[in-house]
Amino acid sequence: MRHGLANKKLNRTSEHRKALLKNMLNSLIKYEQIKTTLPKAKFLRPQADKIITLGKKDTLHTTKMLVSQLQDIKSANKVKKTLSKRYSNRKGGYTRIIKAGFRYGDNAPMAIIEFVDRDVEAKRVDKKKKDTSKEAPKTEENKQATA
Repeated sequence: MRHGLANKKLNRTSEHRKALLKNMLNSLIKYEQIKTTLPKAKFLRPQADKIITLGKKDTLHTTKMLVSQLQDIKSANKVKKTLSKRYSNRKGGYTRIIKAGFRYGDNAPMAIIEFVDRDVEAKRVDKKKKDTSKEAPKTEENKQATA
């Protein structure tokens, strides 16, 4: 029988599954590319497409729904301002899944899920930029101290 096969359970409770989905959606929106297991990527893909489609409608109600689903105002703003403008001409299929081999520890199938026409610089949002002007005097002082 086919009862109760509405969605993937991923061996998690419903609350854990909802939290996992929300966190993965926020990460995908923030970095525009994430690496995860293949079943999780397949679970995330339709939800991400629905979020982008929701962001394309410019009403107060859809904004409230985005904030409610993502629980993050920055992610909701990025969907409304950046991603919805980028995909305004596209009717669907905003994400792609690329298989990425198998994980070393447990041989789980890995995949990269990313937005089509993604911004490559979005992946480096949290990385700190190296300030070479401050590092150069320190190395000179260290050289003088050792000499």
